[in-house]
Amino acid sequence: MDFHSREALGGTMQSFQVIDTHTAGHPTRAIMGGMPPLKGATVLARRDDFRQRHDHLRGRLLHEPRGHAAMVGAVMTESSAADFGAFFVSSYVYLDMCGHATIGLARTLVATGQVSLDDAPASFTLETPAGIVEVGVSRAQDGAITASILNVPAYVERENLRLDVPDLGTIDATIVYCGGRFAMVDASAHGWAIEPDHAGALCRKGMAIKAAANAVLDAPVGSVLFVNEHAPDHGRHLVVLEGHKFDRSPCGTGSSARLAALHARGTLQTGDTYLAESILGTRYRCRIEGTLDHEGHAAIRPRIDGEAWLSAFSTLVVEDSDPLRDGFLCR
Repeated sequence: MDFHSREALGGTMQSFQVIDTHTAGHPTRAIMGGMPPLKGATVLARRDDFRQRHDHLRGRLLHEPRGHAAMVGAVMTESSAADFGAFFVSSYVYLDMCGHATIGLARTLVATGQVSLDDAPASFTLETPAGIVEVGVSRAQDGAITASILNVPAYVERENLRLDVPDLGTIDATIVYCGGRFAMVDASAHGWAIEPDHAGALCRKGMAIKAAANAVLDAPVGSVLFVNEHAPDHGRHLVVLEGHKFDRSPCGTGSSARLAALHARGTLQTGDTYLAESILGTRYRCRIEGTLDHEGHAAIRPRIDGEAWLSAFSTLVVEDSDPLRDGFLCR
C-alpha cells in the first residue's frame, strides 16, 4: 500500500519520512522527506521561510500525538557552503544551533550511508542558521557512533547578573551565548541537586529565573543552565527550556557556553578538557580548541564529543480528517 501518496484508505493525508535518534537521552527527529520546497539561498533563509509559511508543520511533526514536548526536529536541506545543511526546530521555538541534534543527525547520516565509516573515521561540514560547524564521526569497538562537533563561537555577555527572583530570593547568573543565549546558575550554591526526581522543581525554578532575567536584559535568554560543579573540569548540567521541557542530555550548546564561562574566569585554558554530565548521568567530552575575537567578544571555539543511538525509522502520517492533525501540547 502506498502511504506516500495523498490518497490512501479512502481519505487524504500527508506523510513525512523521519529517523529518530537519542543523544545521551535527548531525542532528535531528522526530517528526511515530505517537506515542501523552501525559498532562500542559505539554510538560515530557508529556516525563516519555513517559520513564515509552514510553521503549522512544526506541530504536526513534533507535538503529540506523533511527538512530545521534548522532541527536537532537524530538517535536512541543501547547502551551497557545506557538505550538508540542516535547521533545528523544537516543540516551542526555532534554534540557531543545537549540539545534541547535530550529534543525532551525524548518527542518522551514517545509518543512511550518506557518511561512510567503512574504511576510517569521517568528517563533514554542516551549515546551520548559526554558521558552519565541522563534525568528525567515528565508530567505537562496541559499535557506538561518536560525533565530534567543532561548534560555533561561545562567549560571555555578562558576568554576575544579580536577579531578584520571586520565591527564590537573590540569584546570581552569568549570561553566555553559543548559538543560543543561556542564563547560567550555580545550582549547588542554593542546595539544588540535579537529579531526576528534582526535574520538575528545577524546571519551575528555571522559568522563574528566566522571567527575572528577561525583565532586565536587552536581549532575552532562551534557557537557564543549572550546574552542579563536581570539579573544575567536571559538572552536571540541566538546561531548562520551558516549564516542563528540559534537556535530557548535558546540552551541546549549553556545554559550549559553560566552557566559555570557565575560560573567562581563568579556570580552563585552550586545550583543556571538561566533562559535562546530564541529569541521567550520560556525558559529553568537551574541549576548548582555541580563542578568537567574534563580533567584538572574546570568544572560544568549543568542541563537543558525544554519542547518539537510533530509535526509529518511521513514516509519520497526518490525515486531513484528524481533528488533532496539527498536534497539541498540554503545558
